[in-house]
Amino acid sequence: MIANHGYKDGSGEYYISIDTDKCSLCAEHGCLDGCPGQVFEIEFDDWDEEVATVRARERNKLKQICAACKPVSGRLVRLPCQIACGSEAITHSW
Repeated sequence: MIANHGYKDGSGEYYISIDTDKCSLCAEHGCLDGCPGQVFEIEFDDWDEEVATVRARERNKLKQICAACKPVSGRLVRLPCQIACGSEAITHSW
């Protein structure tokens, strides 16, 4: 299942999507240390599997928190959290 964490406002949609099926198979959870903004935390899902999620208090601030990692030119670049995610479970929508 894909879990979307973030928000939409007049300037666009800002979501981090996590494939919980892939994430639950990861033992390292490199995203915790790989994100310079420290937006991730580990929670148990409905099936008692550990998965990454975006901290609730950070969800409405992703545009500002993640701005340092996002390329200005719009070109596709793997972000630090995506590089740290060994299961390739993380995507960004903006």
